Amino acid sequence: MADKTPQSAAPATEADKGYWAANVRIIIISLIIWAIVSFGFGILLRPALSGISVGGSDLGFWFAQQGSIIVFLALIFFYAWRMNKLDREFGVEEE
Repeated sequence: MADKTPQSAAPATEADKGYWAANVRIIIISLIIWAIVSFGFGILLRPALSGISVGGSDLGFWFAQQGSIIVFLALIFFYAWRMNKLDREFGVEEE
């Protein structure tokens, strides 16, 4: 009689661990950049940036209203580009 216990998932290989470590590293770096730009420049450093004029307003206000959105969009495109490159390096790219 055959054993009916469910098969466990195959153990992660070194390549799998390397892929996910690189993926998590990219995510963490992107989140840190996003937090610094949106929270740091837009809120905490706003008084220090108030003397610099950009588009008719001070730089801190610009980061709070426009800069953080632009940086967030740039991070999305960077993440997509970098993940496509990472997928090709590890041979898991989409067809």
